[in-house]
Amino acid sequence: MELDPLLLSRIQFAFVVSFHAIFPVFTIGLASYIAVLEGIGFKTGNPMWTRLSTFWTKVFAVVFGMGVVSGIVMSFQFGTNWSNFSQATANFMGPMLSYEVITAFFLEAAFLGVLLFGRDKVPKGVHLFAAIMVALGTLISTFWILSANSWMHTPAGVELRDGTFQVVSWTEAIFNSSFPYRFTHMVLASFLTGGFVVAGVSAWYLLRGREVEANRKALSMCLWLLLIIAPAQAVVGDFHGLNTLEHQPMKVAAMEGLWETGSGVPLLLFAWPDQENQTNHFEVGIPKLASLILTHDLEGEVPGLDQVSEDEQPPVALIFWSFRLMVGLGLLMIAVALAGLILRKGGRYATNRWFLQGLRFMSVTPFVAVLAGWVVTETGRAPWVVYGMMSQAEGVTPSLTGGMALFTLIGYVVVYLLVFSAGVYYLMRVLHDGLEAKDTEHESDHPKRPFSAAHVPFEYNEDVVRQGGY
Repeated sequence: MELDPLLLSRIQFAFVVSFHAIFPVFTIGLASYIAVLEGIGFKTGNPMWTRLSTFWTKVFAVVFGMGVVSGIVMSFQFGTNWSNFSQATANFMGPMLSYEVITAFFLEAAFLGVLLFGRDKVPKGVHLFAAIMVALGTLISTFWILSANSWMHTPAGVELRDGTFQVVSWTEAIFNSSFPYRFTHMVLASFLTGGFVVAGVSAWYLLRGREVEANRKALSMCLWLLLIIAPAQAVVGDFHGLNTLEHQPMKVAAMEGLWETGSGVPLLLFAWPDQENQTNHFEVGIPKLASLILTHDLEGEVPGLDQVSEDEQPPVALIFWSFRLMVGLGLLMIAVALAGLILRKGGRYATNRWFLQGLRFMSVTPFVAVLAGWVVTETGRAPWVVYGMMSQAEGVTPSLTGGMALFTLIGYVVVYLLVFSAGVYYLMRVLHDGLEAKDTEHESDHPKRPFSAAHVPFEYNEDVVRQGGY
């Protein structure tokens, strides 16, 4: 069997990006949460807020460490597997990634050490400032990465000359047509992820009667946040979908499982897309609802996949079901946030065991929703690497063989599984210790890496693994 280097390169990049994405989508929201905790603690002087901030800073340190490792390695693929793409887009992508390093990484590097190891070593105001700067750095990093990625979906401000993209307007390129919607959508997703994880962990502690007052406060804060962010995400998602319909109609057609252009299109709740025969099986839908959502008109016309040849169609089944998974989880998040509001009366949100157990489950769902959303976004661009201007086949490294791509793919899987296992182990130890953990740092200690902030020695403890698995 001949190995396809293009397919394997796409699988490899999908694996590495998906693995990396789950870390920043959490740390972006968590960094802002830590900054808020630091601010409340600084203003009130209540040590409870400091304990919360200290605990979540330990979690941040571990997740940030895993994100850095996976993110640095990920960039090498541009040269090894996608050299044609890298060369053609260097005039735009090179400066964009450099801007991220200069404005975001340098900012985080300057203040991350103060946040992780500077408590009681610098004035409280300086420590608060460091927390704010780290949170700001994560948002700035998101700005540049989302701008670059959005440009690949809606390229603007460039001309393709002799196979190379030449920038003619940096403003149009950076603030391309899909960027505002995708940036807002991603930031809200990060806050949702951070909020549900903190809520889930706080619920877990409340079920065990640990640090009840602090975790009750943390859960209350998160539920108010989720009550605002979850519905807002649905609204932003609608605007994002309308923008996608305008600029990438075939992606929307795949999301809706729409093979033929038509008016009064139903919203399919269930179907089995058959790309070979260009049809759906077992359709269950709501008449005309897709047209209403996408065009705000019951009889509005929605373009179908018949507008392009079959070799220019994205993988419909994968996009169709990933989109429904993302939307379904988003609606579930809204329902949980509303349930938290209903349970406010009498403080039942912190005592109802069914609700607390549900929050534990919900702490995982934002990661699944984010990954499903990335699948829709990136596979929906196929077969283009720069939409409408450069195909994936044109962007792959010409000399790359299937065997080489398979070898590196296996290597990434093995190494990343080791990194993930180590990170999960550290997180279990931190979660097991909880807010009651004593600070083991002494004056003679000089930690020099993010994992050191967890104050957890890497040693196997079967009782902790068995009892502390979250």
